[in-house]
Amino acid sequence: MIKITLKDGSIKEVEEGKSVFDVAKEISEGLARVATCAVVDGKVVDLRYILNNDCNLEIHTFESSLEGKKAYWHTTSHIMAQAIKRIKPETKLAIGPSIDEGFYYDFDVEKNFTDEDKEKIEAEMKKIIKENLPIERFTLPREDAIKFMEEKNEPYKVELIRDLPEGEEISFYKQGEFTDLCAGPHLMSTGKIKAVKILSTSGAYWRGDEHNKMLQRIYAISFPKASQVEEYLAKLEEAKERDHRKIGKDQELFMTHKLVGSGLPLYLPKGATIRRVLERYIQDKELALGYQHVYTPSLANVALYKTSGHWDHYKDDMFPMMKMGDEEIVLRPMNCPHHMMMFKNTMHSYRDLPVRIAEIANDFRYEASGAVCGIERTRAFTQNDSHIFCTPSQIKEEFKEVINLILDVYKDFGFKNYRFRLSLRDKNDTEKYFGNDELWAKSEQELREVLEEIHADYYEAEGEAAFYGPKLDVQVKSAIGHDVTLSTVQLDYQLPERFDLSYINETGEKEKPVVIHRAILGSLDRFIAFLLEETKGVLPMWLAPVMVNVIPVNLEYHLEYAKQIKDLLASNYRVNLDNRNEKLSYRMRESVIKKIPVTVILGQKEVDNNLISYRLYGSVETHTVSVEEFLSYLQERIDKRN
Repeated sequence: MIKITLKDGSIKEVEEGKSVFDVAKEISEGLARVATCAVVDGKVVDLRYILNNDCNLEIHTFESSLEGKKAYWHTTSHIMAQAIKRIKPETKLAIGPSIDEGFYYDFDVEKNFTDEDKEKIEAEMKKIIKENLPIERFTLPREDAIKFMEEKNEPYKVELIRDLPEGEEISFYKQGEFTDLCAGPHLMSTGKIKAVKILSTSGAYWRGDEHNKMLQRIYAISFPKASQVEEYLAKLEEAKERDHRKIGKDQELFMTHKLVGSGLPLYLPKGATIRRVLERYIQDKELALGYQHVYTPSLANVALYKTSGHWDHYKDDMFPMMKMGDEEIVLRPMNCPHHMMMFKNTMHSYRDLPVRIAEIANDFRYEASGAVCGIERTRAFTQNDSHIFCTPSQIKEEFKEVINLILDVYKDFGFKNYRFRLSLRDKNDTEKYFGNDELWAKSEQELREVLEEIHADYYEAEGEAAFYGPKLDVQVKSAIGHDVTLSTVQLDYQLPERFDLSYINETGEKEKPVVIHRAILGSLDRFIAFLLEETKGVLPMWLAPVMVNVIPVNLEYHLEYAKQIKDLLASNYRVNLDNRNEKLSYRMRESVIKKIPVTVILGQKEVDNNLISYRLYGSVETHTVSVEEFLSYLQERIDKRN
């Protein structure tokens, strides 16, 4: 007998040689019916996995975890590939992984898939599910596996196998007449899938390399209940309405053009206004807290990044080096090396510390064309960045002050659904992380202590740290359920060592400072994208590019009064006068489409009595007040940031 420690800590004794599925059945027939995969001693495994030793066992279902969902979706990807091979036998198979939401499969086909093809594929998938084909796993030696796939005329699979090490045993999964190269895990039969939906198709280069052949990718999803498909489709429609790219285009905030370049957005006047207001907002908060704002160049000598370690650890994410005379110059991916040099420029006493250097800085990262997305992920972006140089005894207080600033900003924007993630290094990944174990252990423990002292709700994530130190990431749940990192704070003992930074301590000796890297709004571009999607483009009034839209009912009789009101408002508010020769209903509708917070409508009653009538976005109710009351109302809304 062997001892199995379950997730709840209980221990179950079972016969050696039983599968995970057998154990699930012993626990509960209901659990066995819905189980999709398991984790044995930290490793994700198939339900067919044989248990021969004492171990820790977690059995996953579709509802219990992402791993459980991925096993479900991966199985469905094989069903889709089988359906396509039935419909178009000449199709060559590439890869078909599960992703965070559903799955995709890449195919080499003569003609692009049509809507009619997608309907046929979906129908055939449902047929395969109804057949309830058992799914069997088997392995072959590497050379036999290559021969097997060559006989099936699957060149992409052959290439994948050839890339595996010599002597590797290769696993396959078979269902009916269909067999695919796969590491698993998979469900026990095709009948376990209950509802499927093909979502979209797109082109995709083999292995993501633009020099390779363009394949056809089909995205799809599956669920245990048909009602979940309908819920998911409704969620997709909601996501489309919230897509910041659509909102940005509709409201004329930013644009992109292939002549400018992929991942290089252009901010139009209204979008530039949002950025300018955000920059002033965060700068004012930082200046009040003793930050010193600076400007540094967007270029630097490669030697700077070799000193910092970025060249060794971050080179693949940087743009290629440019040779300029005797210098090798590169576009910067971040600003910390520049700020290190600024600190080093002056000899500091312990009395000077902390020194808080801040910058609204332009940075550049070498993102693949397929990864860029509107202003959310770009190749050129702007960071709300800062580096705090402090003594070891000041770490906790400074870190707490940064967290307080984050919470203050989130209060202004109404962010409530967020958690703190303590991002730690992976001790086994010596290539990604440098520095000694003692400093890592010290800095990680210091962050834990800060979080515990302020009673923060946090969780730990191994392998998510910066290469030079642990960090605290603020994970915000978006309106469509995505986990987004908005703010980050990092503790760093390493770069002061590498740049040989020092200050004079209380005893007159040189001592190394500690650096806290922090970004409150993070990338301003990504922050704006997040805001647009959270609000569906209905920005709070203080941030809206146009706060008030003034519309005269009749241009002949009411325009002069409208101009007076516009001029009165313009000294304190961003205001637009809509004096186009269009019907009132058209201009009112345009104001709604552009999601302007306040629309002022001025007719004869308003002119005769020196009044203002206005509507708020999203309301059909009209309020009529004196000019003084209106000004007071606007200022109150601005002051409360609501």
